[in-house]
Amino acid sequence: MISWKSPESLWLSQIEKVKPRKSASRDMSFDVAIVGGGYSGLWTAYYLKTIEPSLKIAVFDAKFAGFGASGRNGGWASTLFSSSLQSLADRFSPLDAVNLYNELHNSLVEIEKVTRANDINADFHKGGTITVARNFQQLTRAKETINEYKRFGFDTYSLLDQGKVQDRISVPSAVGGIYTAECARIQPAKLVRGLAEVIEGLGVEIFEQSFATDIARNQLKVNGNRIEAEVIVEATEGYRSRIKGSKRRTIPIYSLMIATRRLTNSEIQSVGLSDYETFADERHLVIYGQRSSDDRIVFGGRGAPYHFGSKVHPNFDDEEAIFSLLKETLYDLIPSLRGIDIEYRWGGALGVPRDFLSFVEFDGTNYARLGGYVGDGVTTSNLSARTLADLITGRQSALTTLPIVNPKSRNWEVEPLRAIGVNLGIQGTMRKDILEKQGKSGDFFTRIADSLMKN
Repeated sequence: MISWKSPESLWLSQIEKVKPRKSASRDMSFDVAIVGGGYSGLWTAYYLKTIEPSLKIAVFDAKFAGFGASGRNGGWASTLFSSSLQSLADRFSPLDAVNLYNELHNSLVEIEKVTRANDINADFHKGGTITVARNFQQLTRAKETINEYKRFGFDTYSLLDQGKVQDRISVPSAVGGIYTAECARIQPAKLVRGLAEVIEGLGVEIFEQSFATDIARNQLKVNGNRIEAEVIVEATEGYRSRIKGSKRRTIPIYSLMIATRRLTNSEIQSVGLSDYETFADERHLVIYGQRSSDDRIVFGGRGAPYHFGSKVHPNFDDEEAIFSLLKETLYDLIPSLRGIDIEYRWGGALGVPRDFLSFVEFDGTNYARLGGYVGDGVTTSNLSARTLADLITGRQSALTTLPIVNPKSRNWEVEPLRAIGVNLGIQGTMRKDILEKQGKSGDFFTRIADSLMKN
């Protein structure tokens, strides 16, 4: 058993206090054993049971279902993906790129369908996303994004002028922006805990406080007990570095979040987001926000350091400098929030592959792995799980031919090269945003940092 202590996310505070399910305490056997009780593992169990109800399936989680990124994320069920359409077309083909993005759209529809059919009250509201441009370089990138989508036949993004941005969100510094309807605001902990209850109702066993190690052919160790299975699925995402043999497949990168107190009606009116749009801006360093169902502004972003050896630890959720930066970034973006108290702050690790391409891997017999969402996992995990369920059950479908299936991807570099490259990349990204705010482009340092992080 592994013991964790971590700052509680707003999302977990809003649901009934988690009482962990039974832990694995003896040797057992299953048709499918899934390591990881987040979206990836739970969706995989759900679709396997949908296809073959007779399968005996177990999910094992080191803490509890939804403890990781699935219970802490920004709450965007979007059609964003870790690789752009153009990069997918260059690496695979334009048809592969289009097919993958079409399936992401289908996955957003699927999430809404499953949550509503199973009465999972996850605060699902499809209000779209507004991405604000606040300087010339950001506006140029916004236009390039729209043009790229149009080149591949997608008309899901539209360009907004300054006035139309202000109609949706009060960002006085905006010079324009883009909007897409293809995103839903969710309460992530409600989704993951609700999904866990649904699959239990289908006959899936969930073991919490059950730390899995030593994955081998057809078996693994959980809390020191031997678990045998015809197929083992590794779905650990931000905690993958703790699994023997998977340390360099993805690395854990931390994303931190804050949430304001509940806003009054007048305060909400001064912010906008009347349709509960999710929001961001076009800076290089990722930020993301939403208006929660109880009228808080929930806001997060990257910038926390990578830790040598791909270490994951609860202390890494708490980076005072990044929380302060997030608060100032939010106040700078939406000045009417300045002075509003921040009531929650938390963080967690997400999984990043070396080529930034999410993956669904299956060896055709007994071992599978999925993840590498680079922070865009709410919808991509559903797509990946549906794909993996088809692969495991031997069904030929449009999903099993997607470019995320068994991609030829290299591992991350060995240390200390990994730590040097990743942290320089993070610093270089932050510096590019600072320079753009000053009306400048990149410099020698940002070019070096970019070159270190190339695929």
